[in-house]
Amino acid sequence: MATKHILIVPGDGIGQEVTAVGKKVLDKIAAKFGHTFTYDTALIGHVAIEATGSPLPDESLEKMRKSDAVLFGAVGHPKYDNDPSAKVRPEQGLLKMRKELGLYANLRPIKLFDELLSASSIKPEVLRGADILFFRELTGDIYFGEKGRKNNGDTAFDVAEYSRFEVERIARKAFEAARTRRKKLCSVDKANVLETSRLWREVVQKVAKDYPDVDVEHQFVDALAMLLIKDPRRFDVVVTANLFGDILTDEASQIAGSMGMLASASVGEGTGVYEPIHGSAHDITGKGVANPLASILSAALLLDISFGLKTEADTVISAVDAVLKAGFRTRDIADSTTPASKVLGTDAIGAEVLKHI
Repeated sequence: MATKHILIVPGDGIGQEVTAVGKKVLDKIAAKFGHTFTYDTALIGHVAIEATGSPLPDESLEKMRKSDAVLFGAVGHPKYDNDPSAKVRPEQGLLKMRKELGLYANLRPIKLFDELLSASSIKPEVLRGADILFFRELTGDIYFGEKGRKNNGDTAFDVAEYSRFEVERIARKAFEAARTRRKKLCSVDKANVLETSRLWREVVQKVAKDYPDVDVEHQFVDALAMLLIKDPRRFDVVVTANLFGDILTDEASQIAGSMGMLASASVGEGTGVYEPIHGSAHDITGKGVANPLASILSAALLLDISFGLKTEADTVISAVDAVLKAGFRTRDIADSTTPASKVLGTDAIGAEVLKHI
């Protein structure tokens, strides 16, 4: 029986609604399997700026370091999107959290539930059976390099930077994962143009020698963007840099039909952080219609990766599958054939998942 301390960090917008459902799922799992989960909460993002002036207060960071895992919601607010000059922004809290906790690997499983084949705009026969695990590097690249303005503010620059160490540690995590799956790894770069990508490819080729049982291919990011839509089933584990990974995983979310279905894990040297890949979605905040399934599936990743409770994680995934098989949908994954009585709100579909655990 496990005794673990989980920090709930709802953040902004619908993050608060979906993490509340994710916590209920964790409670149900603890009760069913005899574990003890204790909880605390912390502020990040816009709500943290409003309360403290900082997008990640020191108190929140300290709580994160002391917890066994973090279930996180989302950050963001329209007032910052419309004000490029704002010096303090919600997203700074997210970047600081990743940096301070040493979270260098973002794992995004793109796994298709057969019942949602019709929710994607891609043909079902192209999609069926797709199962991709993305590894996105989180602490380097253009997001963390030198940036600024010159020429009286008329020219802007962002420097992309990677060290050999940063590339090697994410590559090894991806190779280890590939060994437990179909033993196929695709490394994505832009080595025909970018020096950082040439270093990336050089390091991955060197690391590959330690994993002779894994079949490795290299793709340029533009080609991979096309192949993801053309033939998603060819890919197993995909590893790439921070910027490319940000864009490609959002593209891949459409393979699953909705960003509301995709979970992610950010892991590294310290406490792991588990979150849906969607944003704060202020256009639907407070309406009770947000899809909590990605937060529920993030809780499953938390159980599996941070706590090593694979049976419990599989129980959560099976419960989500059962709810979808029963025909229940949130509005983002419903289609014209879904009866109105089967289109549920945030709490109601969460309650259906709880029934199946």
